[in-house]
Amino acid sequence: MTLSATSLLSAAAVRERAGRMLAVGSELPNFDVRNNRLDDAVELVLATTKASYPNFDIPFHSRWRHFEVDGVDRWAVLAGRFNWPTAAARARAAFDLAIVSVLLDAGAGPAWAYRDVDSGRRIGRSEGLAVASLAMFAEGAFSGQPNDPLRADAGVLAELSDESLARGFQVGPENQLVGLAGRCAVLRRLGHAVADAPAVFACADEPRPGGFFDHLVSLAADGHLAAPTILVELLTRFGPIWPSRLTVDGVALGDCWRHSALVTGDGTDGLMPFHKLSQWLAYSLIEPLQQAGITVTDIDGLTGLAEYRNGGLFIDTGVLELRDRDAAQCQHAIDSELVVEWRALTVALLDRLADRVRAELGKDRRSLPLAKILQGGTWTAGRIAASRRRNDGSPPLRIVSDGTVF
Repeated sequence: MTLSATSLLSAAAVRERAGRMLAVGSELPNFDVRNNRLDDAVELVLATTKASYPNFDIPFHSRWRHFEVDGVDRWAVLAGRFNWPTAAARARAAFDLAIVSVLLDAGAGPAWAYRDVDSGRRIGRSEGLAVASLAMFAEGAFSGQPNDPLRADAGVLAELSDESLARGFQVGPENQLVGLAGRCAVLRRLGHAVADAPAVFACADEPRPGGFFDHLVSLAADGHLAAPTILVELLTRFGPIWPSRLTVDGVALGDCWRHSALVTGDGTDGLMPFHKLSQWLAYSLIEPLQQAGITVTDIDGLTGLAEYRNGGLFIDTGVLELRDRDAAQCQHAIDSELVVEWRALTVALLDRLADRVRAELGKDRRSLPLAKILQGGTWTAGRIAASRRRNDGSPPLRIVSDGTVF
C-alpha cells in the first residue's frame, strides 16, 4: 500500500515507525540496544515515581506541572483572581497560555536561568521557561486588549520582537538562551497562522490560539474527544508555524526527519516523524478540556516524547550504547541520523519500559497511562541519571538546537 505524506501526521505513525526502527536492532549504524539493561531503567523510574508520588496519585505529564513551582500552582492562583464568565472563557485563556508556553519550551541550555520575582531564586531549564512565559502572560505581554491581560491575540504574536521576548526571559550577555530567535519566529508564525484561519481560531472571540478550544469542542462526540484527534488537529492547523523542513506532496511534515534504516518503498521512504512539541502540547491541552467538561479518551494513543531527558535516561542507564563512543564528545545536528535514531529508539523503548513498569505495579494502561509514567516517571529519572553522570546535569549528547525541537 502506498502511504501519503499526511499519514505521517499522527501519533500512530510515530509509534509504528519508532517500533520499526527498534526492530532493525543490531543493524542500526549508531546505537547498540542492550535489552538486558532495561531493568536498570525500570528500577530508576519506579524509585523516582515512588519518591515523588508515594500513593501513585500521578497527574498527567504536561506543561501545567512546570507552573507548580515550590509547591505553588501559579496558574491556579493567577486564574483564581479573575471572575471568568464561563468555563469556556477560562479554557480559552488556559489554551492561550499552554500553546504559547509549550512553543517556547524547547530546551534552555545549561547556562540560562530566570530570576523569579516571587521567590527571588534562579530557575533554569523547562521550569524556568515555564515561569518566564507565565510571568509574561500575567503581565498581558501577548494580549491586544488592555483590560483583558490573560489572553494571547494573533496580532500581538505576529508582531512579537526578539527584543521583547529577550526582556521577558531576562536574556543578556551573561544569561544566554539557546535558540531565542527561533522561538520568537515560531510565535510570530503562530500569530499569522491563527489570523489566517478565523473559522478555527475565532469562533467565539477575536483570533487567538485559545480559539482552538472551541474548535476541539466542536469535534467532540457527546462530550468525548480522543487524544490522538487533538494531535492530528494540532499538526494540521499549526503546520505552517514550523521552520522550513521536510515537505512531501505539498504537506509540511514538521518534526519529521530522514533515516536510511526506515525503508518503506513509497513516498514516505526513510521518514521518521516525532512531533515532539505538538505531542507535548496535546498532553498539555487535556486538562483544560477536562476542566471544561470534555472527556478525553485514548490518552495512551499518544506516544512518549522524543526529547533529551527521556532519551538521556536510556543512554545513561546503558540501554542504548553508542557504537562510536567518541560521538558523545561531538556536536550533532537535529537532522543527523544519530539524533534521529536516538529519538526513534527513545519512543519505542518508552513503550517497552511502560509495560514493564505496569507489570511491576500490577496496573494496566487505563489505570496507569503513559502520560502518568512520563510524569512519575521517565522525565525526572532522565534528569536524575544525567546529574549522576555529569556535574552540570547536561544530556549525554550535545545537540545543536534552534529552539524549536528540543
